[in-house]
Amino acid sequence: MNEYMLIFRNEKAHDELKPTAEQMGALMKEWQIWISTIAKQGNYSGTNRLLPQGKTIRPGNVISDGPFLEAKEMLGGYVIVKTASLDEATDIAKACPNLLYGGNVEVRPVMNIDSDPTSATFLDPVN
Repeated sequence: MNEYMLIFRNEKAHDELKPTAEQMGALMKEWQIWISTIAKQGNYSGTNRLLPQGKTIRPGNVISDGPFLEAKEMLGGYVIVKTASLDEATDIAKACPNLLYGGNVEVRPVMNIDSDPTSATFLDPVN
């Protein structure tokens, strides 16, 4: 099985488009059902939501508040799935609740790297 990251992007929300508590609860329920379905099928590897706060560091140590202020889209989070192929991961992404609200899902293969940064494999992956 290979790992694929499903990356969720949405247009930056305008203040007047804030969902009600009831709408937010329904949306969260859709995400929970979708992710639990992935887990029940044995394809779930992990997930996290990304909050809008942050810093962006550019060459010359230029630091700005917030990630990608000039972009129209905002990265909201990701799920990592385990599947046999990119096509299978794409099929999983087709059911993502983010698509119901005008967002998009990018599907990318994940290259595994030795998790021990002091290992010879991590320092010299060719040898």
